Amino acid sequence: MSYLSSMYQPLQRVIVKRPQEAFKSQEHLDENWQTFNYVSVPDYGEAIREYETFLGILEKHVPQIDYLPEAEETGLDSLYAHDPVKFTPAGAIILRSGKSLRQPEAPVYKRFLEEKGIPVIGELTGDAVSDGGDIVWLDDRTIAVGRGYRTNDEAIRQLREITAPFVDEFIEVQLPHDRGEAECLHLMSFLSIVDKDLAVVHSPLMPVFLRQRLIENGVRLVEVPQDEYDNLGCNVLALAPRIVVIPAGNPVTKAGLEEAGATVYEYKGDEISYKGTGGPTCLTCPVVRTT
Repeated sequence: MSYLSSMYQPLQRVIVKRPQEAFKSQEHLDENWQTFNYVSVPDYGEAIREYETFLGILEKHVPQIDYLPEAEETGLDSLYAHDPVKFTPAGAIILRSGKSLRQPEAPVYKRFLEEKGIPVIGELTGDAVSDGGDIVWLDDRTIAVGRGYRTNDEAIRQLREITAPFVDEFIEVQLPHDRGEAECLHLMSFLSIVDKDLAVVHSPLMPVFLRQRLIENGVRLVEVPQDEYDNLGCNVLALAPRIVVIPAGNPVTKAGLEEAGATVYEYKGDEISYKGTGGPTCLTCPVVRTT
């Protein structure tokens, strides 16, 4: 089986984790939301309702959805299933989060993949740290990795080696300080690839070379304004080329996508996305996309 080297081809299999398994209870949220640097304490019941709406969108488009189980070692952020691993055409790379509270997720995820018979082709070791949100397939032979507070130089060195059989070009993208070390700025925070020639971006945070490269390669950019960037409007999940999911409350971004010919699904994400700073790409770990 070929797994994936795309951010936008039709999604066939995805891994997710429901709030029931990540948040566990309102009491657990009340005790831990500040530790995990959430904007405010999520409402457990409303989080479940929001997630069911989000899951309903996935179920209409994705044939196979795998659910991560509850695990004592993991915390609130395990809701964001994208970050502990990244997939290549041959299988998964187990990462080690730059957020120390999330590092226990990696071995739990590895066991889950092994139980599902999904191959693990590599694993970060030593001092290497990286989040899946910093790793973007620009096309099926080009990978970009953000160097920031969540992904360090040693991780980039190891990722370059692990992905070498699958890529013609490995691009290192220097990320800005932005709002500081405690906040979560990933490469995917300001860049979502939603078709071979369409991307959603927040240009004020983009390195000039990367923005120019996309434009020179014929990629149309949907620009996300600051207020919608703050509302995770740049965090766009492609279910298939130009079929996307975004958090509700981002009308300029939605209009820009629709003007570019995209079909846009929205979900209310106040509890499951905004408060934990994790949009629809963060909530999902794509395993298989077909061409």
